[in-house]
Amino acid sequence: MNRVDAPAADVIIVGGGLVGLATAHALLSAPGVRRITVLEKESVVGAHQSGRNSGVLHSGIYYTPGSLKAELCRDGRARMVAFAETRGVAHETCGKVIVATTPEECDRLHGIAARGKENGVRAELVGPRRLRELEPALDGMEGIHVPDAGIIDYVAVCRALAEEITGAGHLVVTGARVTAIDREGSETVVRAETAGVSTGGANSGGAAESATYRAPLLVCCAGLHADRLARLAGLDPGMQIVPFRGMYYELTPQARSYCRNLIYPVPDPSYPFLGVHFTRMTDGRVEVGPNAVLATAREGYDFGTWSVRDLAEAVRWPGFRALSRRHWRKGAYEIGLTLSKRRYVQAVRKLVPDVTEADLLPCRSGIRAQALDAEGNMVDDFVMLETDGQLHVCNAPSPAATASLAIGAYIARRVTARL
Repeated sequence: MNRVDAPAADVIIVGGGLVGLATAHALLSAPGVRRITVLEKESVVGAHQSGRNSGVLHSGIYYTPGSLKAELCRDGRARMVAFAETRGVAHETCGKVIVATTPEECDRLHGIAARGKENGVRAELVGPRRLRELEPALDGMEGIHVPDAGIIDYVAVCRALAEEITGAGHLVVTGARVTAIDREGSETVVRAETAGVSTGGANSGGAAESATYRAPLLVCCAGLHADRLARLAGLDPGMQIVPFRGMYYELTPQARSYCRNLIYPVPDPSYPFLGVHFTRMTDGRVEVGPNAVLATAREGYDFGTWSVRDLAEAVRWPGFRALSRRHWRKGAYEIGLTLSKRRYVQAVRKLVPDVTEADLLPCRSGIRAQALDAEGNMVDDFVMLETDGQLHVCNAPSPAATASLAIGAYIARRVTARL
C-alpha cells in the first residue's frame, strides 16, 4: 500500500452525504477558505442515509418549536427547492396529508397542528370529505393538509453538490475510509485508506494507498458512524448510534392510484419514527414504508448482512437496554411487520383499506442512524460537538435531508468564525 501526504486544506469534511456535501458547498464562498477536502468512504456520494430515505421534502410541522430541527427544516426546505430548480433536480411541492383514524389520534393530530402553527408551517385541519378530495382512497376521521411538503431526488442533489465542489477546484475523495484523527499543534491530521480522488463524486480508480490529510479545521458528518468518528478524535459524545432498519414495499403500477401524493399516519409520540406511510416518488412509483427495527449491522440493508461489532455495541449500550425495556411491545410489533407481509398490509390498510397483499412488491431498505443517550432516550434534536479545530455532527436524523443545505450553512458560519 502506497503512503502519501495529500495537499493541505483549510477544511477537511468527513462524510460525502447530504450534510457533508452541503457544508462543503456552503464553504465555497466563505472568506479564508481556499481549499476544501471531502472524504467519503464509499465509491460514490450519498450511498447511505442520503440516498436511502423516503425522498420527502418535510415542512417542519412535527418538530419542537425553537429546536434546531424546527428552525433548519423550514430554512432548508426553501433552500433545497431553490437548489433543485436552478440545477434541474427532479422535485415537486405536492403536499401531504397526515391522517387520524381513531379519536385518540385526532387528539394528537390537533397537537401536531398547533405545533406546526407555532413553527410557522402552512397547515389546515380537514374533515373526512376534504381528505377524500385530496386522497380519494383514504379512510380517516380527520387530517392535516400540509401543502408545502414535497418530493425530491436526493441522490441527484448529492451528485450536483459534488460536481459543484469539484468544479470549483476542491477535492471529493471517494473510497477514503478514515482510520485516525489527531490534533498536532494548530492542525488536525486525518489518516485514511483511500483508493483514489474523485473529480465529480465518483471514484477515480486509483491505486490503493494510505493518505494523510491536514487542515486547521475538521468537520465530521459521518451519519451512521458519527459516534465512532467522535470517539476516534478523543471526544465522548455521551450517546451511541443505534441503527434502525426500515423496509419499504412498492405499489404495483395498477395500484398506484391509491396514492396521489403523500399520506402519513399520526405518529406515536413515544417513538420518533413517523410510521408506515405512502410516498409518491419523483419517477412516478409509489413506495410504502418504512417500519423500524434494530438493524443487524450499521449498514445491514438485508438479513444476510451481520456485524458482530455493531450488534455488540448496540446491545452493550445501557441506553439501548433501557429503551428495549420501555418499548418492547412496539419493538415486537415492528418486527412482526418485517417478518409478515400480511401484518404489513394490515398496517397499510389503516390508511387505505383497499390495498391487498398482491398490491405490494418488495422494494428496498434504509437505515436510520438514531442516537440514544445512556438513559435510553432517543436524542431528538440535531447535535453538534466542538473541540479544538473540530466540529462533529453527532446526531442528524430526519429531517436532516430536507434541512441539509441549512445545516451546511449553519456549520459554515461556525467554522468560518474560527478561520
